Amino acid sequence: MKINFKGFIILTVLLVFLSCKKESETTEVTQEEKEKHVHLVTEQEVAKLKYVDFVLDSKTENAIKDWKPYFELLNVISEVKLGDLGFFIAEENEVDLLLKNLDKSIPDAVNSPSITARILVLKTTMLKLKSLANLDNTNRDELLLAIKEYLTAFSNVNFQMNKKIEFDVREIERP
Repeated sequence: MKINFKGFIILTVLLVFLSCKKESETTEVTQEEKEKHVHLVTEQEVAKLKYVDFVLDSKTENAIKDWKPYFELLNVISEVKLGDLGFFIAEENEVDLLLKNLDKSIPDAVNSPSITARILVLKTTMLKLKSLANLDNTNRDELLLAIKEYLTAFSNVNFQMNKKIEFDVREIERP
């Protein structure tokens, strides 16, 4: 029985030494890998996506001119249209911070349940795009579909804000 116990101890010590690594492996992502990961899709592929793109009316632009998170989001949208997904890959906190600020600072002129609902959909599609952009095994078709959903959600927010401002400006005379 002593032989079995000594053999077990020796085998355990041997396994512990073999499982220890001499050098710690660091998982540093090189700049070249980041660039490759950032440009998963091309500008031409994004331009081929078919969706209705609504832009803001001048009255709506005046109503939201101080809404900084919206204009940050507009910059992200323009980068995505160029095929650059670097914003979603760079820092997790940036996306979350933008989403929080977007939701908290909605101007009173466009603050309504319908716009809040569209912003919620936009946030959901943005988080979906972020998760797909950060996966290593995402195929191009899934990513393009997520980009299309994201751009469509942003377009719907613009459309709803335009409708809200248009409705508020309209004067209806009662008989």
